[in-house]
Amino acid sequence: MVTGSRFAENLNEVPANVKVITRDEIENSSSNTIPQVLSQIGGLKVSGLNSSTLNLEASADMGGYGPTGNSTTAVLVDGIRINPIDSSSVDWESIPIDSIERIEILQGGSSVQYGNGAVGGVINIITNGGKKNINQASATLGTWGTSINNAIFRNTVDKTTYQVSANTSNTNGWRPNTAANAYSVDAKISQDLGGGDRVYVDGYYGYTNSQIASPVVGLVGSGNPLSVRPQNAGNNATTNNSGFRQGLTKTLSKDYVVELDTSYNNKTSFFYTPQADFFASPDFGSAGGPMNNKLQGWQLAASPRIKANFGAIGTSIFGYDFSKENQAGTNTYSSQSQGIILANQYDAVNNPFGTYYNNLTSDTQNAAQINNSLYLIQKVPLNKVFEASGGFRRQVQQASTSSSQISAANGAVASDQQYAANAGDVALNANYLPGQRVYVKWNQSFRFPNIDEYWGLLYNPITQTTTSVFSGILQPQTTQTYEMGGNWSIWNSKATSSIFKSMTQNEISYNPATGYNYNSTYQTNRGGILLDAASNITSSLNIGIGGKYQKSYYANGPFAGNAIPVVPDTLLNARANYLITSAWSVGGVVNYVSKQPTLRYGPELLQRISCNALIRHW
Repeated sequence: MVTGSRFAENLNEVPANVKVITRDEIENSSSNTIPQVLSQIGGLKVSGLNSSTLNLEASADMGGYGPTGNSTTAVLVDGIRINPIDSSSVDWESIPIDSIERIEILQGGSSVQYGNGAVGGVINIITNGGKKNINQASATLGTWGTSINNAIFRNTVDKTTYQVSANTSNTNGWRPNTAANAYSVDAKISQDLGGGDRVYVDGYYGYTNSQIASPVVGLVGSGNPLSVRPQNAGNNATTNNSGFRQGLTKTLSKDYVVELDTSYNNKTSFFYTPQADFFASPDFGSAGGPMNNKLQGWQLAASPRIKANFGAIGTSIFGYDFSKENQAGTNTYSSQSQGIILANQYDAVNNPFGTYYNNLTSDTQNAAQINNSLYLIQKVPLNKVFEASGGFRRQVQQASTSSSQISAANGAVASDQQYAANAGDVALNANYLPGQRVYVKWNQSFRFPNIDEYWGLLYNPITQTTTSVFSGILQPQTTQTYEMGGNWSIWNSKATSSIFKSMTQNEISYNPATGYNYNSTYQTNRGGILLDAASNITSSLNIGIGGKYQKSYYANGPFAGNAIPVVPDTLLNARANYLITSAWSVGGVVNYVSKQPTLRYGPELLQRISCNALIRHW
């Protein structure tokens, strides 16, 4: 049973490429973090696994969108989205891995079901719990002073299940200034109301602290990969993330079921840079001043929906999604900066190096979004084999932002804008044998810009500094996809596969020459084939293979036919696990990523890898 339509349904009834990672598969794997678990799926590119031993900044790209891959993949916990409203990665560490019952991976556009951002696919982490009672703890030790500890305690009294899970992780890092710590706890109470009805409340808290080393500067393969530039020594980030999720399932009659999800999240991040003024660095004979950044935001969401069974004419799902988010950033600079250039600051017109801090010691930014979305999903059985389905969603977003922007040439800015986007899909599913099915599907999905995409970065190669510029609130991008695939079970083997072709309009892009983000007037295309298969060779040995071959290119305009940067053509995956005894197993995973087309301008990465969203003065 999976939740491809927001309600639980049989996997063979979902017209999409769906892969399920079970609790047993997680336990039998060699994975210690959720990104490591995801990296074992063929065709799913997980980046950032090597940036931190604890995978704190990992992101998943399911649609081949490269730098914006994490913004086009919706990540859910029990059907409730946890993607941040900026371009930063998901807080994986706030979900203890032992609390997971299964992970559902739906490849392909799913905005009808899940709204904004579900363009490349959906990762739905289910934490309901499979066993009634469990009390266990585990410890993992590794190199570089790494230790990972997990514990879970679950008990059921009558029809009430209590569950507490926790994680502590620490590492010294594989290079200087890469130490990290992560702690999380999750408490959940579920009440069985009988007849399939239930209610649950889930509260969580996560804390991370990580040092931030600089990128390695120099030609590939040259220099010392462990080196850290002096002005980056001491950089670190701390995040506190807390909130709750609530779910209710209530049967009104044998033909009507109502569900309600609500959630609230509060997140605060602190960034400390001892030498924020890179231009005033040891390279120029002086030390730059420190900078403290604070980023604080909250998200509130509610999603009621009803499923109605109309017999011969099928089932209907009607739902409404509401969310409101706010995020604010504050930068505080040292008033004691003694840099050569900073000692003689000018205004934006006269300073040939661009503005720096204009002799001020702080600036602020704020952004808010309100989303209202209605959707309808209809399934119609045609006969015992064929079922037709379709759906439509319209989402309206009201966005507003303001900033003192004291380092931007265009001065203080504020803006309000409302945009709407439509999603739709039509599919035909043929469930011709138990465990065997094929489907064909057309889909349109969308994503609205992240709040930090309202702002761009203009890179000055002479001073090696960046200046923040206001791009405006961009329009949502849309992607249409044609897809055909299926899943098959033969003997002790299971396989899923699909072929697809997608066309994207208004893709949110970045121009390094101007520093602005913008909606591209040119179309981009993606197409390829996806495969994942696993087999129980014996009762103890399981092997799996998978991968994706995809071409991503500009369809028209001045770069027509050119490959899209930072998007590999080929992803391959091979994995094996051997169960020695019920308590011991050995396994391994190999992932291959083909050559990725390079960026035409290196600084383009600056806009994509910024980890502090609205704060733009690193």
